[in-house]
Amino acid sequence: MKRILGIGNALTDILAVLPDDTLLKKYHLPIGSMQHVDATTGDLIWKDLKELGIQYVAGGSAANTITCTSIFGMPSSFIGKVGDDELGHLFRSDQEQYGIRSTLLRGRQASGRSMVFITGANAERTFAVYLGAAMELEAEDLSPEMFEGYDYFHIEGYLVQNLALCRRAIELARQAGCIISLDMASYNVVESNSIFLHEMVDKYIDIVFANETESRAFTGMSDPEQALEEIARHCSIAVVKLGKQGSLVRSGQEWHRIQAWPGEAVDATGAGDTYAAGFLYAHSLGLPLLACGEVGSIISAKVVEIIGTKIDIPRWKAAKAEIRELVGRYGIGDR
Repeated sequence: MKRILGIGNALTDILAVLPDDTLLKKYHLPIGSMQHVDATTGDLIWKDLKELGIQYVAGGSAANTITCTSIFGMPSSFIGKVGDDELGHLFRSDQEQYGIRSTLLRGRQASGRSMVFITGANAERTFAVYLGAAMELEAEDLSPEMFEGYDYFHIEGYLVQNLALCRRAIELARQAGCIISLDMASYNVVESNSIFLHEMVDKYIDIVFANETESRAFTGMSDPEQALEEIARHCSIAVVKLGKQGSLVRSGQEWHRIQAWPGEAVDATGAGDTYAAGFLYAHSLGLPLLACGEVGSIISAKVVEIIGTKIDIPRWKAAKAEIRELVGRYGIGDR
């Protein structure tokens, strides 16, 4: 089985379903965006969310993806930084529970947290993120030995808050011979770091995952198919996720529109991260492009049926059965 390493912000998701957008307006959070907040604002938001009822889930984009690849059976590892506090211990124990071999360095600040506001009939997600110790992860923390022996390296776009860290991680992964995948993370992250992201995709990235708004921000094209084609000009495989409309995948001249797998959506948190895990797992098995997208679609349909990013056992069993049947059609066999 191929091995995968991920790097990203080690965050604990604090999820709340909002009755309306009052809190979003109070903290000037555009619906669907990801905004960084300082410690004081983060504490105020956390206090307000507690009154609504909240759920704590170890998260972070790349960590979510790596958790799923581990459950799929891929030897999976993660690099991040947490504080010496309750949320940091929760994050560490969660990774251990899922069999992830983690390099979790200890920071000086409190552990990072992502406050997730879930609103509207479409379960739209808005993020207010206090990075804390996660932001203390530096380029100097990384060594070539951390990347040795891995076949895949997955990085989240949120790390571009530290360009030197992002660049060193990608360069070390390339030196180690990894297939490198990037999740663009958020449209405002792409808008703010367009030049750097274009440089990284051109030079180093093999697989790009973007949703519709991120692909528009990256390419300037409003049509998803045109955006897909443009992204694919700069990397080996491009994926544009369209939510309920499915996804688009392209490699060279080959491209496919993949229907969303049936699911009763209650919370879209982690859907893109989970899709990436399914896609990378299928890719590691040598499945064709279409099948990689289909596996991503199957597993992402399961996570939207629950609040948070941790799929329950019955849904995992159902997903694995569906994926096993799909893989069998391509003559790969159960691995």
